[in-house]
Amino acid sequence: MTKSAEKRLPEFLAHPTRFLFFTGKGGVGKTSIASATALALADRGKSVLLVSTDPASNLDEILGVPLSNHPVVVPGAVRLRVLNIDPTAAAESYRARVLAQMAPGATDNERKSIAEQLSGSCTTEIAAFDEFAGRLADPDSQHDHIIFDTAPTGHTLRLLSLPKAWSGFLEGNDRGASCLGPHSGLKMQEERFKAAFARLSDPLTTTIVLVTRPENGAIAEAGRTSLELQSIGFSNQRLVVNGVFQATDRADVIAASLEDQGRNALSNLPEVLRALPRDNIPLRPNEMLGLGALRSLFTLEGSDRSSPLPNIVSKIGDDLPRLDQLIDSLSADSRGLIMVMGKGGVGKTTIASAIAVGLVERGHSVHLTTTDPAAHIALTLAGDLPSLHVDKIDPKAETERYIAKIMDSNRELDEQGQALLREDLRSPCTEEVAVFHAFSRIVAEARDAFVVLDTAPTGHSLLLMDATGAYHRQMTRHADPQASTGRLVTPMMRLQDPKYTRVVLVTLAETTPVSQAAALQDDLRRAKIEPYAWIINRSLLAAGTHDPLLRQRLVGERQQIDRVRSGMAKMLFFLPWQVRSPVGLAALQSLAHQHLLEGTITKT
Repeated sequence: MTKSAEKRLPEFLAHPTRFLFFTGKGGVGKTSIASATALALADRGKSVLLVSTDPASNLDEILGVPLSNHPVVVPGAVRLRVLNIDPTAAAESYRARVLAQMAPGATDNERKSIAEQLSGSCTTEIAAFDEFAGRLADPDSQHDHIIFDTAPTGHTLRLLSLPKAWSGFLEGNDRGASCLGPHSGLKMQEERFKAAFARLSDPLTTTIVLVTRPENGAIAEAGRTSLELQSIGFSNQRLVVNGVFQATDRADVIAASLEDQGRNALSNLPEVLRALPRDNIPLRPNEMLGLGALRSLFTLEGSDRSSPLPNIVSKIGDDLPRLDQLIDSLSADSRGLIMVMGKGGVGKTTIASAIAVGLVERGHSVHLTTTDPAAHIALTLAGDLPSLHVDKIDPKAETERYIAKIMDSNRELDEQGQALLREDLRSPCTEEVAVFHAFSRIVAEARDAFVVLDTAPTGHSLLLMDATGAYHRQMTRHADPQASTGRLVTPMMRLQDPKYTRVVLVTLAETTPVSQAAALQDDLRRAKIEPYAWIINRSLLAAGTHDPLLRQRLVGERQQIDRVRSGMAKMLFFLPWQVRSPVGLAALQSLAHQHLLEGTITKT
């Protein structure tokens, strides 16, 4: 690496700690920044392990190498190895270890009972956490640096808090039976969990890199994350602002609005973020796919604006339906569950809110809620609307409600029995169970009214879907074969019913969000849930621009739009880049009604 290029590297690469955690809202570029960091360190001659903790990781697409649960060398960067903590593979391995620990005299029924307890999402979380803690606690690792590319913020906050939570639960708890199967392999790992927490909270060992875009929502989430991480002892933090844009021609309304929105967002940084060391990364003309693109991320002063403007279609015509037509279609029924799903950062909350507002304006009562731990619905709506009930599934509140319910239903226990039960319910596993029960209630509500559900980013939602599937299998396995089959209705059955549930997949016209939406669609179809429609959000191609850098980005956008239209989506809707950020009831009402694709196809 040249001396001039070295000077352009982010400051956190000058003296990097051994462990680097990259976290932030979905879609801010965590994986790109983490991968470029790992590659830069490997190019310096360091031995680097890049680990993804995201259940819906796209490291394989960015690095061009198949991922596994074991480290693999990245071609073209021999000192860089990468692995994905695959929750499914981790859970299978964990189940095998737990069952192997059972006494030789255990009966088949006892083994079957434990195996059944190990089939839920709690086991998946514990197993993934066990893998994560092992990477932190191993003092003999051969790598100079271990870099964690994490899931979106809400999931990551839970992951980073687990070492302390599990250590506290396991300390002195050798009597309980809650989540017996999942817990049975944990007690022996107690010291490793304590070591993991010690490394996370040591500023000489670990740096937390908060990644954001110059956008209000992403910045607000980074601020909340910073405070929460400080509260659990992780004080060595840095801020990276990715995708900072400067317009070439202020007469270009789209380019000017993109620059202005970014500048305004950065001028209102929360105080906690202003206090952090900060690096700005300029917006690049191309997506960060492949080693060449990743190596350019930190070494270019700016983007190449001298390239000839691409000869592309500058606008999409009237051949794609508008968002208001989707809402009209959904409104034809008087009730139902509408699940808005997709990768973090694609605008699910905005779309879900606009659909809910549109349904209310068409005369329906609507419940708008979210399963996302980092909920932003209230910020997006910024107001109240009659016939619109807004809330969120709050994991802490749901856990308290679930514990109270369990304790109340076991009042016949003696004092010692109640103490044991309450101790069991302190388990972090209880939160997963409580959230699933809340989700089930929300699904059932759609029997009588519209429920619009803004889901968590893909990986977290898939874990919730796994819990739904596990509950369905358990209920059907234990159902009375003599009873009428019509009596048993599980949440999964309702999700599989196309007249009851409509899944809307939201994506951006970029490679990774489209690939992840396609993979999510495949997962849903395997669960016999058929997506209803796709929405491509924040399209610059639909809005139109002549800015040189943005025009270069349109080439890739056009390719992804054609990719989706070639058979991925049964129905496809569009939402162009908005000159004003779509926050507040008036803006959402506009999205629900405006003719989005005005004009004709023109070539330049």
